[in-house]
Amino acid sequence: MRKMNYLTSRRQFLKGSAVALGAFTVVPRHVLGGPGNTPPSETVGAALIGCGGQGGGTFGNLKELNAVKLADCDVRFLDRADNKKIYTDFRRVLERKDIDVVAIATPPHWHALISIAAMEAGKDVMCEKPMTRFIAEGRAVAEAEKRYGRIFQVGTFGRFDACRDKNRILTRKIMKSRLLKKCEGVYMHRTGFKVKEWSGLVNAKPMPVPRNLDWDMYCGPAPLRPYHPHRVGGTHRGYWDYEGGGLADMSQHYFDPFTWIYGKDDTAPVEIEAHAPPAHPEAVGMWGWVELNYADGFTLVLDSGEWGEPYDRKQSRNISLKDLDEESQKKLAEMPDPEPCRTFTQAVRTRKPAGGNAEAAHRTACIMHLANIAIRIGRKIHFDPVKEVIIGDEEANRLVNQPMRAPWHI
Repeated sequence: MRKMNYLTSRRQFLKGSAVALGAFTVVPRHVLGGPGNTPPSETVGAALIGCGGQGGGTFGNLKELNAVKLADCDVRFLDRADNKKIYTDFRRVLERKDIDVVAIATPPHWHALISIAAMEAGKDVMCEKPMTRFIAEGRAVAEAEKRYGRIFQVGTFGRFDACRDKNRILTRKIMKSRLLKKCEGVYMHRTGFKVKEWSGLVNAKPMPVPRNLDWDMYCGPAPLRPYHPHRVGGTHRGYWDYEGGGLADMSQHYFDPFTWIYGKDDTAPVEIEAHAPPAHPEAVGMWGWVELNYADGFTLVLDSGEWGEPYDRKQSRNISLKDLDEESQKKLAEMPDPEPCRTFTQAVRTRKPAGGNAEAAHRTACIMHLANIAIRIGRKIHFDPVKEVIIGDEEANRLVNQPMRAPWHI
């Protein structure tokens, strides 16, 4: 993998930009010492990159680290810092030696590039969901986590409840034990995908770019389309250029615990079929259901409840001890319980992988990416979870590793 080009020349960003990747305010670390303050030796310097509606919540996930916000991405936060120095390029923030951790809350088309650059710069990363915009980005982030020895976690925490539940722990043990002779499990997830809410506009008329927005930088690796306000803010989710609709918005939440419970942190579905109307090339639209089958026979069904006939092929079926013969049950009882998931704080302090680390988060993200590819292509697809390519369908496979707008690349 090539390194991201740190020396790319770009036009001068608009001073005071509050909407793009934006202005960063900085407070020096030395002000943290003294009576009543956590000493610098026990404090983690942290930067928030992307401070829209979710930015504050993402940064809040670092509070157990005694994280001090050394950088922020909105001029509205200038009055919260002692030093009013402004950055308008996230790469300048990553150059700072007093920043140890980066929280990323930009639109998803920036997640992979910033995560990789941050880890290359020696920072640990807490990233917003969804992890990435397409599958090859997720693999690049997972490889960067290993290569640079950094901690990475996606900010969804459903798996932490799952790994404390005795029934779910048992399910994971069964699924990971390789003792199942035949897996007939079916997990059904219905509604809650915000399909209509996060659909894009079709044939929206171009509008002037606001003075406070660097539209070129906002688009970054995505195509440089004509500006429209629906493409920024929360409604950016309705466009393939930046995210993937309500499916991409919600799935990392829903299936972060799923991949843990059913032992899918190291694999992905192999056959995916969607029921949806023809997809628009730019604007995310409606869909009905998606069936995703794993190589072991396990089936995951996503049913939106917002379009077409509901899914009626299979019924939910849990995995239990009854699926094992007596000898296999004895072997299972001798196996240790899975290791509890580490929080981001625990991972940073112990230098061991976090729950929802890059590999696990990538496999969860593959669920939504493969579902969206099947929706966009309009036919059944077959995926190789080892090589991470779609088999025998070049049009579909182009959506696995999508081109980035120059000069950006992974």
